[in-house]
Amino acid sequence: MTALDEPLSLRKPGLGRFFAVAGPGMVVMLADTDAGSVITAAQSGAVWGYRLLWLQLFLVPVLYVVQELTVRLGTVTGQGHAYLISHHFGRFWAWFSVSTLLVCCLGALLTELAGLAGVGALLGLSAPLTMALVVGALIAMAWSHSYRTVERIAMAIGAFELVFLAVVLLARPDPAAVAAQATDIPFGNEKYLYLVAANIGAVIMPWMVFFQQSAVVEKKLTPADLPAARLDTIVGAVLTQIIMAAVLVATAATLGQSGQAADLDTVERIAEAITPFLGEFGGKLLFGLGMTGAALVAAIVVTLTAARTLSEMLGVKCSLDNKPSEAPWFYGAYAATLIVCGLVVASGLNLVSLSVGVQVMNALLLPFVLGFLYLLARRLPPPFRLRGVHAALCAAVIAVASAFAVYSGLAGLFE
Repeated sequence: MTALDEPLSLRKPGLGRFFAVAGPGMVVMLADTDAGSVITAAQSGAVWGYRLLWLQLFLVPVLYVVQELTVRLGTVTGQGHAYLISHHFGRFWAWFSVSTLLVCCLGALLTELAGLAGVGALLGLSAPLTMALVVGALIAMAWSHSYRTVERIAMAIGAFELVFLAVVLLARPDPAAVAAQATDIPFGNEKYLYLVAANIGAVIMPWMVFFQQSAVVEKKLTPADLPAARLDTIVGAVLTQIIMAAVLVATAATLGQSGQAADLDTVERIAEAITPFLGEFGGKLLFGLGMTGAALVAAIVVTLTAARTLSEMLGVKCSLDNKPSEAPWFYGAYAATLIVCGLVVASGLNLVSLSVGVQVMNALLLPFVLGFLYLLARRLPPPFRLRGVHAALCAAVIAVASAFAVYSGLAGLFE
């Protein structure tokens, strides 16, 4: 019996196997709670109190359903997402997906670096100095460490996001208000529906699909690792949505109850808005640590995604386990992406409108990305092929997520 034929039900992951396999799911999920997602959650709590809290919990299974397909594709085929699109649907669609993905990655990286510049400003550092430190550290990390080491570094950095739980404790939410507002859902309000769509768009992003599949392949996971990789993914999905819920509750407990809700579209604005309620020093310190973890791990993920995917399409080596001299295109693309985006952020350009444009592009591309993901999963060997009730459930989740994402994108474009 081959690995492809062996029933998955007979190969449950033990604790040792889980820790050996875990990483790609947790890293991509921690990166999902990036600067833009934190801003979206903060805006949701400030404007609607706890009325969008239910959505953060609802998105856990949605995230898992989507990202489990990438794990399935990576472990069974041993190939990256761009390669599979090219192999099954042709080079045109592969380059279309990759070119739009690269634009999304560049835009996302600008957003993450701008968020880090905002944290630097809270500490009194200039944007050029912050960018020099961040870009230099990220390039040195990738050029001198293997994939497994970079994965551990990313998970350690992302763990700083857990300080948002401490922010919730300092905010002291009223349990009665949480219970009352959490069940008061104004589905008839267009502004409420827009933030519902924005939260969905902030949680499911095109680069997540490409990164996790490439990470699974680079870690050399096989079908025997699929149960443990699935567990890694669901743990990551729960963790990232707990963090999103924590940000929402913190802002709902402060701004949402004070009537001081405002447009929270930058790190500085969120920090300035909530620190009076949390204490000047403690609030800035905790929020700065959480945002640093969120933006840094996302910067690592989107930069690696851009460099890997482009190298994959060019047919050159694209692994962190290769030395820079063995994979010059990959390491060169990684460094160039960081340097260019770092220079743009250091220049002081206003990136708010660009961030909006990137979110719109992410939203409009999501149906294509999820559509290819679904079709590829339907072409796997029979033991792993998406079919039956599971296929119908995935199709429904993808359709709803895509519809809300497009709604969010178009509403943001024309507001």
